[in-house]
Amino acid sequence: MSIHRFAAELPLITLTLWLQSAGIAALIAWVRRALAGDIREMSPLRSAALVVRLPMAVVVLHGLEILLWAGFYRWRCLPSWDSATYFSASSYSTLGCDVSLPLSWRTLGPLESVIGVLMCGISVSLLFAIVTRLINREEQFSLGKNELALRTAASFRGASHARKPQVSDSWTKS
Repeated sequence: MSIHRFAAELPLITLTLWLQSAGIAALIAWVRRALAGDIREMSPLRSAALVVRLPMAVVVLHGLEILLWAGFYRWRCLPSWDSATYFSASSYSTLGCDVSLPLSWRTLGPLESVIGVLMCGISVSLLFAIVTRLINREEQFSLGKNELALRTAASFRGASHARKPQVSDSWTKS
């Protein structure tokens, strides 16, 4: 590996990782604010809107990462933005394409593919974690509501020691 390739690859990888990390941190902060209220106040439409907006934000984040690599390809390797963007998106998504880089830069395509798979994996794990939290909050709320109904029914029967609901939410505590 020549020095000029290493000097280009290391900053591209580093900038991609920083961009992904900053984007994920911003998305987590946004979701925390969106979920800060009581789950009982979150309508199904609002939950659905959150689940739609989150993947859209992730797609934009990946688009920015593709443009970062496309900018380098345009600067050093390819004659037009069209071919640089097409090559970058194809490499990032591991699709592959008919555009090829100059011989001295050919390792960038597979490297971008590996980075793209890793970044998509991070994004999918974030989406999965957030949807899981939404489902768990719904279940906790349902359990708390059922427990409340049991306590109310027990109080009508004259029971003096009904269990208290145990509902906790670790998402908004951190």
